[in-house]
Amino acid sequence: MLNRITAIELSNGVHIPLLGFGTYDSTDENELTTAVKAAISAGYRHFDCAYFYQNEHIIGKAIREAISESNGTLKREDFFIVSKCWNNFHSKERVPLCLDITLKRFGIEYIDLYLIHWPMGFKEGAEDIPMDENNQVIPSNVHFTETWLVMEDLVRQGKCKSIGISNFSIEQTKEILAMCKIRPVCNQVEVNPYFQNRELVEFCHSQNIRIVAYGSLRSTTYTPQQNWVKPGNLVPQENPDVVSLAKKHNKAPAQIILRWLIQCNIVVIPKSVTPSRIAQNSQIFDFELSDQDMEIFKNLEKGSRINHFEGARLHSLYPFSD
Repeated sequence: MLNRITAIELSNGVHIPLLGFGTYDSTDENELTTAVKAAISAGYRHFDCAYFYQNEHIIGKAIREAISESNGTLKREDFFIVSKCWNNFHSKERVPLCLDITLKRFGIEYIDLYLIHWPMGFKEGAEDIPMDENNQVIPSNVHFTETWLVMEDLVRQGKCKSIGISNFSIEQTKEILAMCKIRPVCNQVEVNPYFQNRELVEFCHSQNIRIVAYGSLRSTTYTPQQNWVKPGNLVPQENPDVVSLAKKHNKAPAQIILRWLIQCNIVVIPKSVTPSRIAQNSQIFDFELSDQDMEIFKNLEKGSRINHFEGARLHSLYPFSD
């Protein structure tokens, strides 16, 4: 049965589905194609992608096939496709190049939402993550405000409908707000029961910048060779309070966590390649957590960030110094 996924309004009047389909760390063509089509069948229309994920060509082909197979019931405009400008494309000359590569991979003419993936610029024209002998990224001298000015031009050209940021700190977000003509509609950051990122969430909401939460179910698949994941990962789905709420509402623990986030007006983009899990994650709009249920989550905070990106810690624009 097709689920009705609620949408939420962005500051520019565009609506983004509260539930999206995460696509990081999925590069097997058959597996990902099956997953994307299962997501579409389950009602997903929001697909969170990125140049860096190196799978946009697979996702684009699967979406085009689903549209073709729908006998006219689906069209490009039904989909909310997100991509991100990678760190070695931050200069004014290379931002459009990164988007053009993405558009070609997808086989489409525009992106619904385009994000600066990280505030840190890497060596231009090098490999995706250029590392020095100390296992630290090789930076560029491009500031993200230069990148943002080009992002605004891409909106004016019609190549993207909305623009936003990802992994930006409060201070970095303030820098964008101080110079922009087109405001960022969202900040995509890590938010989950054990890392609720409350100060950043509250600041962004106060500025009418929507939060999109990655790592909401605390995936541990971030690239290990860059030491992105901190050891000692904790799994909130196994927390006794979350398990108790799942039993109370006759739902899975993951559904309880996703429901908590959307009731906080946070967009969620869980990732799975298992069709049954994909469908299960979408079934979060037929129940509601009570005020008492929501209060339980306040006590789950552990300050336990997963995505540290240790290989970029010495970069002058590293966002997690706090």
